[in-house]
Amino acid sequence: MYTAIGYAAQTSTAPLAPMTFERRAPRADDVAIEILYCGVCHSDIHQARNEWGFATYPLMPGHEIVGKVTAIGANVSKFKVGDLVGVGCLVDSCRTCEACTADLEQYCVEGPTQTYAGHDRIDGSLTMGGYSSAIVVSDRFVVSIPAKLDLASAAPILCAGITTYSPLKHFGVKAGDKVGVLGMGGLGHMGIKFAKAMGAEVTLFTRSQAKAEEARRQGADHVIVSTDEQQMQAAAGQFDYLLDTIPVQHDLNPYLNTLKFDGVHILVGLIEPINPPVHAVNLVMKRRVLAGSMIGGLAETQEVLDFCAEHDITCDIEMLDIRNINDAFERVIKGDVKYRFVIDMATLKA
Repeated sequence: MYTAIGYAAQTSTAPLAPMTFERRAPRADDVAIEILYCGVCHSDIHQARNEWGFATYPLMPGHEIVGKVTAIGANVSKFKVGDLVGVGCLVDSCRTCEACTADLEQYCVEGPTQTYAGHDRIDGSLTMGGYSSAIVVSDRFVVSIPAKLDLASAAPILCAGITTYSPLKHFGVKAGDKVGVLGMGGLGHMGIKFAKAMGAEVTLFTRSQAKAEEARRQGADHVIVSTDEQQMQAAAGQFDYLLDTIPVQHDLNPYLNTLKFDGVHILVGLIEPINPPVHAVNLVMKRRVLAGSMIGGLAETQEVLDFCAEHDITCDIEMLDIRNINDAFERVIKGDVKYRFVIDMATLKA
């Protein structure tokens, strides 16, 4: 074991504060990583404040991790010391179920082991995330960062990126399709970039006309203000896919009405009950599909990083001194960041 430092919450009401803790010595299949950058995801806040009801303390967030390999276990051949690598939302799974053997570890039948607030499947220790100086992870759950990508802006691809890329790929978005993206935060702005790179005609649905120019800068072809009934009515039956990144309860019915027959509305931002209820007629009469999607497996996470390198896609970020993490949490809640904070771990040494 060796000593690491990081920022953690000790209770659901406590601010994040410096903490010294122990990381395990690398096992035979492990990769030890010096963390260089870590993105700040809204789910970090939900977990730190136990808003989902299953947090475990002390809780050290962070699952958008980019760093440099410092040591490898005896059986590791995919990585070597000095490699630039990433770790996303998962650090283990059962590895044997139907989902895991299909490279869909995020849907592990037993439940995957989360990068933080989970329990190691071997020794039962609490997993600690990327708001720290170092991490040790099984090589199966480590990905390579393509040389072409900027390291800091690559970090959010490991969550915000894969969360939006995976459903677009799974449901077969292709050139000529009409894709609507609901919301333009950390997830939404990546969804616009991916759909556009896949050749789709992309429309942002937003409550704010002020976001129109920014949406077009991100690559959107059109903008629909969802509070404008005339614009929504004009969009009826126009879209093949809707990528819904809105993280709070909202009425799905007006959006479903914008889908063609056989259109697909994909939820990636909402994990609360749908409210108000969906009117079944909006599905039944047009054979529309309401679907959900969660991050991606490790093979697909590597795929999205390579896709980003090929298509010059990066996440728009604001660099963060970790000493300002609690202020950053409040800004994330207010939507006052474009579009992802990334912690420069060099500030941890200060």
